[in-house]
Amino acid sequence: MTLRLFDTKAGALRDFVPLRAGEVGMYVCGPTVQSSPHIGHLRSALVYDQLRRWFTYRGLDVTLVRNVTDIDDKILVNAAAGQAAGGSEEWWALAYRFELEFSDSYRALGIQPPTYEPRATASIPQMQEIIQRLIDRGHAYAAQDGSGDVYFDVKSWPSYGELTRQSIDNMEAAADADPRAKRDPRDFALWKGRKDDEPASAAFPSPWGDGRPGWHIECSAMSRRYLGPQFDIHGGGLDLRFPHHENEIAQSTAAGDAFANYWVHNGLVNVNGQKMSKSLGNSVYAADLLGAARPLVVRYYLGSAHYRSTIDFTDGSLSEAEAALDRIAGFFERVDRRLAGTRFAGHGAEVVPDAFAEAMDDDLAVPQALAVLHDTIRTGNAALDAEDLEAAATARGHALAMTEVLGINPLSPQWRTGGSTAAESALGELVGRLLADRQDARAARDFAAADRIRDELSAAGITIEDTPTGSHWSIGS
Repeated sequence: MTLRLFDTKAGALRDFVPLRAGEVGMYVCGPTVQSSPHIGHLRSALVYDQLRRWFTYRGLDVTLVRNVTDIDDKILVNAAAGQAAGGSEEWWALAYRFELEFSDSYRALGIQPPTYEPRATASIPQMQEIIQRLIDRGHAYAAQDGSGDVYFDVKSWPSYGELTRQSIDNMEAAADADPRAKRDPRDFALWKGRKDDEPASAAFPSPWGDGRPGWHIECSAMSRRYLGPQFDIHGGGLDLRFPHHENEIAQSTAAGDAFANYWVHNGLVNVNGQKMSKSLGNSVYAADLLGAARPLVVRYYLGSAHYRSTIDFTDGSLSEAEAALDRIAGFFERVDRRLAGTRFAGHGAEVVPDAFAEAMDDDLAVPQALAVLHDTIRTGNAALDAEDLEAAATARGHALAMTEVLGINPLSPQWRTGGSTAAESALGELVGRLLADRQDARAARDFAAADRIRDELSAAGITIEDTPTGSHWSIGS
């Protein structure tokens, strides 16, 4: 089956056909490192990690570029606020500090590092080259007031608004720059001349005067530098469609580049039914999220919904993900224990079932793919109950392949480092004592007491399996 993706620009599902056979070039808008990462940042990065992993499983060589916006109005404002409060942190130090927080959070969730992760400040010459081309082609102009600003002339480009299907007459004024010398309030900044209250270290020389790039030109330049003037996929959060991605398309195509063939956007994250925002005080930061549950649990939760849907984070969200992962881990522990020493140990081809592949090929339908995974777990447990070890080994191989593709294999070393949590250790100690009491009751032929212990554990969601090597427990089945 051919992989299909929903192309925002086309407004429809499209068969994915790469520009070069066997290769995929993908650019994803990364963070503006002005403050700590939140749950929305993690969800977006995870979506494109899933897509990349599926491309790779399908045998494609993926080049993933995810940028870091390390110079921006908000970065300068936040650094200035810190200095006004008595601090001494420069804007570039603040940006780097938060960049490290993002990197740590991505790493904790098992998000594979991008092929290239350029910082905006390292591609200033490439940005200026595109700006000059736009000026030469009549699609941009330098301000005539000596400010050093350069703007994109939106009325010069008839296709402006094509991504979001908007008429320019219905658009609000661009709020990304001082309108001091704009010909049209909807024109957006390509280059921002330095202001007197801004640090000299945040200004770069240019033909139009010292200053810094506008936000939108950064991605056009970095995607072109690392993927070329035309590439396969441009990704990012749904909130970036306008004005950011709309402006990227306009300036890149107006400069003569074909740009992205497919536009993929992930949905946003609500908190308890409300849009997450600083004004509401309901932001869920990565550090809090990763402190509330194991990183594997967080990854499962954030990656379990369809990438285009809005997900709602509630108090019970992580508990549901924990229970699902316990069922997966419980099966692996049970099947490996039962197959050990038999001719089926290590058997079971590690390939995904056709139903899983069909779901992933259908616009990365992870919820349906997870349903196939859990059906396979149930089938595997039923096979163990029936002593059909060959079928159990087959289920194990399928389940292992699916969890690897999704990055949620509980047997992976990255999830097993650091040992058990305090809660897991306490639970293990309590269940172990109850099993010992049950064994003593059975030895004394007090089967009523032994059955009572088993029933109490079962009521708590703990499954007991009696084997020739002793009794083993797992959560769920």
